Amino acid sequence: MTRLSMLKTTLFAGLFGVFATTAAHAADLTVGANIGNVPWEFEDASGKVTGFEVDLVNEIAKRLGKSVEFVNTPFNGLFPAVQSGRINMAVSSITITENRLQSVSFAQPYYDSDQSLTVTAASGITGLKDMGDKVVGVDTGSTGDMWAEGHKEEYKFGEIRRFEGLQPAMLDLVAGRVDGYISDIPALLYYVKDKPELKVVERIPTGEKYSIMFNKDDPLAAEVNTVITTLKKEGFIAKLHETWFGAKAEDTTSTVTVLDMPKGK
Repeated sequence: MTRLSMLKTTLFAGLFGVFATTAAHAADLTVGANIGNVPWEFEDASGKVTGFEVDLVNEIAKRLGKSVEFVNTPFNGLFPAVQSGRINMAVSSITITENRLQSVSFAQPYYDSDQSLTVTAASGITGLKDMGDKVVGVDTGSTGDMWAEGHKEEYKFGEIRRFEGLQPAMLDLVAGRVDGYISDIPALLYYVKDKPELKVVERIPTGEKYSIMFNKDDPLAAEVNTVITTLKKEGFIAKLHETWFGAKAEDTTSTVTVLDMPKGK
C-alpha cells in the first residue's frame, strides 16, 4: 500500500467514523423551534433550551419512546422546513388557522391566546388608538403580522416593520426604532413582568389556539395527538401552565379540555 493509499484509507475511515457517530446519535424526532420565544422555547442562563413547549415535546417524545432534537429555526422558516421533511414537527406558539390547515397538519391545541400591544412605559401610548402614524413591529409571517396588516388602515399605522423573533423586536422597541410591538400576549406578559420600562397596554382579541405543526397528513400528528389527550387527562399540561405562567389553567381552555384534531374545511 502506497503512502497515498494509506492516507486515503485513513481519511475514509475517519470520515466513516464521523458519519457513523452522527448517525448513531441522530435523534428520532427533529423539532423546529424559534429559540428565543419566551416562555415557550428559549435558552436559560446555562444555555440549555427550555420552556413550556420544550417540556411538552420532551414528555411527548418520552411517551412515544423516542429521542428528540430541537433545531433553532426562524418562525417563518418553520413552515417550509416541516413541509419539506427537514424537520418532523414544529413548535413556537404556532396558531392553528384555516389557511395553514390547507398545507400542514396540527395536533389538538393546548393553549388559548390573543394578540397584544407592547410599548415602552415612557412612550405615553395607552393602546392601539395612539398608534396612528407610528411604527409597529411584528414577527414575520405570524398571526400578529396578519392582524396588523389587516388593520393597518383602521388604526392608521405609519409602517409595519417585521422581525425574526421577540428579542430583536424588543431591542428596536427599547431603542425607539419602533413605537409598539404586536405579538402573542402570553409571551409578552412573561417577558415584561420584570421589566418596568416595558408595558403590555392592550389585549387584542383574536381567539387563537396553539399546537404542534406537522407536514400535511403525517401519521405522526395522530400519534402525538393521542399522547396530548393522555397528558391532558393526567393534568400534565395544566401543571405546565402553572409552572410557566404562575396561574391555574381554566377548565374551559384547550390546556385542560380534550379536543379533536383540527381539520381544514
